Amino acid sequence: MFTGIVEEIGTIKKISTQQSVVNLKIECQTILTDMHIGDSISVNGACLTVIEFDNHTFSVQVIKGTENKTYLNQLSQSSEVNLERAMSGQGRFGGHFVLGHVDEVAKIKRIQSSDNSKIVTIQPSTSLIKQMVSQGSITVDGVSLTIFQLKQSDFDIHLIPETRKSTILNQKRVGDPVHLETDMLFKYVEKIIENDNAKLTSDKLKAFGF
Repeated sequence: MFTGIVEEIGTIKKISTQQSVVNLKIECQTILTDMHIGDSISVNGACLTVIEFDNHTFSVQVIKGTENKTYLNQLSQSSEVNLERAMSGQGRFGGHFVLGHVDEVAKIKRIQSSDNSKIVTIQPSTSLIKQMVSQGSITVDGVSLTIFQLKQSDFDIHLIPETRKSTILNQKRVGDPVHLETDMLFKYVEKIIENDNAKLTSDKLKAFGF
């Protein structure tokens, strides 16, 4: 479980493939301080498992199922990535509940600059649009953001200076891919509604945080 608050930007130092499994060696600093084999790390929003690490890098594996749902296989040596360790029960929870399970790869449709932010328009699939609400939460490349404007076929996010400085989103260009994960609470409600045998009650909505 993650919060969508990126801890640092890492750099891909080596990419190798062994028996259809892609191995990524990532250089970083902050998140190595308490790392262990088997830890879950969000890499651009995709939850991956640490298989080895040293004083400067850690390695993760991208299996076929993850590769098919992400653009991680398109990364190259020296590519930068957003990194976040699994959330701690002892710290403040600043973002929203993020599973690290990418729903789909979407494309950036438009980028505009305003006085104090950069407005990025993203075009997902119709099915994913249905899981969003205006002013709701969305995870973009592992970053917890607010959906500022939701339209029929796309949505806008605003990148404030701090987000542009501390994540890779400021490097994105029109046409670039991004990982999207919608709010997990909405998915639970959607599942309840779709189940013909279940009745949606106020008690059930409260149980899921609504």
